Amino acid sequence: MQLTKHWAATLEDYVIDLGWSADGQTLAAAATDGPITLFAATNGAVQHSLAGHEDGTDALAWHPSQPLLATSGQDGAVKFWDTTAGQATASVDLGGGWVEHLAWSTATDFHPPLLAAAAGRTLSLLQADGTVRHTFAPAPKTLTALAWQPAGGALAAAYFGGVVLWDADDFVAQKEFPYNNGIHALVWSADNRWIVSGNQDPSVHLWLPEEDQEFHMSGYESKVKHLSFDHTGRWLATSGGREGCIWDCQGAGPEGREPAMLPHDAKMCAVAFQNSHSLLATAADDGSVRLWSPDRRQPLRANVKLPSAATQLAWSPDDQHLAIGSEQGIVYVLRVEA
Repeated sequence: MQLTKHWAATLEDYVIDLGWSADGQTLAAAATDGPITLFAATNGAVQHSLAGHEDGTDALAWHPSQPLLATSGQDGAVKFWDTTAGQATASVDLGGGWVEHLAWSTATDFHPPLLAAAAGRTLSLLQADGTVRHTFAPAPKTLTALAWQPAGGALAAAYFGGVVLWDADDFVAQKEFPYNNGIHALVWSADNRWIVSGNQDPSVHLWLPEEDQEFHMSGYESKVKHLSFDHTGRWLATSGGREGCIWDCQGAGPEGREPAMLPHDAKMCAVAFQNSHSLLATAADDGSVRLWSPDRRQPLRANVKLPSAATQLAWSPDDQHLAIGSEQGIVYVLRVEA
């Protein structure tokens, strides 16, 4: 197996975020100084250049089924873009704080997708037309991570001190999980069983909301800022040093089990499982990007070295291409070849 270059493009600044459209035809990449570029997936041709956010862009998120992109930035706004026309369709001011986190819910029988947006201590839910559906009471501290339950029934919001599960229908708190430290990352398992935080202390904390159980995994070299579950909900990949840890969350969970260790030569800076297959991509500060099959005796499948460290990893919807944003502002799209 190998990773081969499909195309590459250069932005004017550090790649702060990137993501694929639902149909896999477009890759959006945001530079930290504000502009957002829409690239054709086939050859990297620029489809549209969007102004983004004047004071700097922080995040982007594609609608789960429409050619609609949401972006947020240091201007305190969330903007919605028609990516076919390359035009803004709405802009929502959330009160002046940096809007650092965005996440779309999946559609359910009860409502269409909603966009969660976090600005400081304020959490808002927005509709695709930019209408504010709901604004929650301010969190005790600055919100640091958001994650929708895959089934769409709840939104997890983290801050220094804990995680709250907000009901997607009536917007009341389903559960509150105290955690007396900083939380950098939050992820749900695909089977809706687990919610996991990557923490400052440094550690990983796991909750089983339906069973009122929780588990704590410590011993990491550094803060755990990157988490990814595989499509089955069994394997959890975490950063937190020069080695990636793969925890087996099947059955009773990882407590008492030794994790599989996936080594790099420098501190890891990103992890990402494929959407519906079993490959894991990891990246490190020395510019290396590696592919792994965690369930194999020899898990390393491919290794490439880029000129600078990755800032983001994103698999295309069909899992055939891996998009990488870098500190030097270069966007790479690599093809997975057997």
